[in-house]
Amino acid sequence: MPRSVRAASAALALSGLLAVSACSGDSSPAQAGPAVTAEPAALSPTATPTGSPTGGVMALTPDVMSRLDTAIKQAMSEAAIPGVIVGYTTPDGSYQRTFGVADKDAGTPMSPDLYMRVGSVTKTFTATGILRLVDQGKLGLDDSISKYVPNVPGGDGITLRQLGEMRSGLFNYTLDSDFQNAVFNDPNRPFSPDQLLGFAFKHPANFAPDAKFEYSNTNLILLGLVVEKVGGQPLQDFLDQQVFAPAGLTKTSLPTDATFPDPHAHGYTNQTASGTVEDATTWNPSWGWAAGAAISDLADLQTWSKVLATGEPLLKPATQAERLKFKSTGDTPDLGYGFGVFTTHGWIGHNGSLPGYEAVVLYLPEAKANLVILLNTDITHDGSEPSTFVARAITQIVSPNNVYALPTAPATGSPTGSPSPTGSPTASPSPTTSPTTSPTISPPASPTASPSPNPMVTQTPSPTASPTGAATLHLS
Repeated sequence: MPRSVRAASAALALSGLLAVSACSGDSSPAQAGPAVTAEPAALSPTATPTGSPTGGVMALTPDVMSRLDTAIKQAMSEAAIPGVIVGYTTPDGSYQRTFGVADKDAGTPMSPDLYMRVGSVTKTFTATGILRLVDQGKLGLDDSISKYVPNVPGGDGITLRQLGEMRSGLFNYTLDSDFQNAVFNDPNRPFSPDQLLGFAFKHPANFAPDAKFEYSNTNLILLGLVVEKVGGQPLQDFLDQQVFAPAGLTKTSLPTDATFPDPHAHGYTNQTASGTVEDATTWNPSWGWAAGAAISDLADLQTWSKVLATGEPLLKPATQAERLKFKSTGDTPDLGYGFGVFTTHGWIGHNGSLPGYEAVVLYLPEAKANLVILLNTDITHDGSEPSTFVARAITQIVSPNNVYALPTAPATGSPTGSPSPTGSPTASPSPTTSPTTSPTISPPASPTASPSPNPMVTQTPSPTASPTGAATLHLS
């Protein structure tokens, strides 16, 4: 029987988690069993905020940190999240906590040093690679993709800028039924960039370049190829030398296979052929490549959140300004998408989701605050990304005037249905989109199905979804 999974328009699960943690001593490690009831582990040194709150964020008092602990545990319980890593820092204090388990069978507690897959946060690295080449005078954002990659349908009229802004109109390869079948039949199968583009280019464009916003992983595969051609080396090597190292990211990498450094958390997904929950830790993420295959950890991502939002020390101010030219993603207010980055209610960053893992990486410029949330599941809850669910709970406490929100995907299973106000950044971000809807065995998306109008939103199929409206593998 065909399988249905989260409709994945791209690797962008815009679910944000504001992770702030109480830091007054160590708590006992989480025990095996439901992560929901486990006590938070691995606290950071006690926060000692001084002065009054700035930028509209609450001071990290003992009461605020206690409320954060409670809110995160409640969110985990409600959404059945095995483990969470949260880091929230302002100039006045820091909250770092871990909750639940990294391995459900062994009962190993989560810890802040674990490597995690970060899904569509990868897009921010690839887009930065392009911007580094702009600063070096080797390409321009308004160059056509056909200048660097041959045989792209309509490539003469599609610019690098439009690819990074999710406005190319190119079909999202993760919505192709043959691609979905290939991944579900063998999650360990490796894919090359050319193979991924082959799934996309079988389909006509969904609209003319720059006509609207539509999240598509195809765009980032093309930008990855541009970095390789112009940068003169494999994408992973270019990013190592020109993005990760100069930004001070020592635990971040773009693997080309299923390699996963130790220590890492196990990831749990229901994006499976049977629809049952499985351990996706060793699945090959090459199908996400420049759009979603990166690995990182809490410390690196907290550093990256500020680099992404400010451009320092990687980009010239004028080039960073091009990145932050946010455009409307549709009907969702307070949500905009720039060049491989989004803004929602004042926060700048990106979310990510792929089978077994989710991430939210955010920076609030007015408060100079960063928030990183890492989860070891992508199973949606009430049509919302679990990471969005957690991020919203956190920001409601620490930044009540800047609550993280993304649009939610409709429960109709139709790839063309418009998302509700709470989805993921693949169409228009939503506050509560969950990339993993239960893969209730329904036919894969038809080859002609168009991606969700809200590129930041991953759609959640219903058990009764029609054969032409089934969800697709979700990479966000």
